Amino acid sequence: MALLEIKNLHVSVGGKKILNGISLALNAGEVHAIMGPNGTGKSTLSNVIAGRDGYEVTEGQVLLDGRDVLAMAADERARAGVFLAFQYPVEIPGVTTSAFLKTAINAKRRAEGKPEIDAMEFLKLVKAKQKILGMPDDMIKRALNVGFSGGEKKRAEVLQMTLLEPRVAILDETDSGLDIDALKIVSEGVNTLRSPERAFLIITHYQRLLNYIVPDHVHVLVGGKVVASGGKELAEQLEAEGYARYLSAA
Repeated sequence: MALLEIKNLHVSVGGKKILNGISLALNAGEVHAIMGPNGTGKSTLSNVIAGRDGYEVTEGQVLLDGRDVLAMAADERARAGVFLAFQYPVEIPGVTTSAFLKTAINAKRRAEGKPEIDAMEFLKLVKAKQKILGMPDDMIKRALNVGFSGGEKKRAEVLQMTLLEPRVAILDETDSGLDIDALKIVSEGVNTLRSPERAFLIITHYQRLLNYIVPDHVHVLVGGKVVASGGKELAEQLEAEGYARYLSAA
């Protein structure tokens, strides 16, 4: 059984059909990349899996470890192991990054029947992860994402991901707005989490991210459908040739 299974998923937004029968199976240990031009439904797919409001699933299923994801509230999905790194992380004034992270960790621990993490254990854990991501110590004292650069926001999200250790991590254009140094650091953080217990779904326009996070499978999404699948060489082909052949066929 696949870790995450998407079966014939149809989704509409405001009465407009966006996804037209997507089927994907992500096995534990795999990294899948979804590529495609703007407006083809890539972010819609990530938002539907994560449980964002405003999307109407008209047909199909999303299963996590055999459980019906679509029947869960967004917070239930997060506790079950679904993580979404946003294209544009939101700012939360008045809430420090440290407080946010500790609250999220404890929510997951309570769902697993574990005791809450104590302050010293939490700080030790965060400092170790920050070092891997090249984050300054004072960053977690600042309000979450407030005044952060694009690279800092993405580092903060990857820090969340490494602390929460999700079953399925979805990265929605996490390379957006990153310079090459930030891209390398974020990619290293993601690569440290690759394991036989976890799957990744990476959504991107560009092949450059996939130079650092090498996918097992690449899928081309056009018109709300997966129109081609292959290995990492498919991403290289798209970088060289673009999407013209798939757009004309669609």
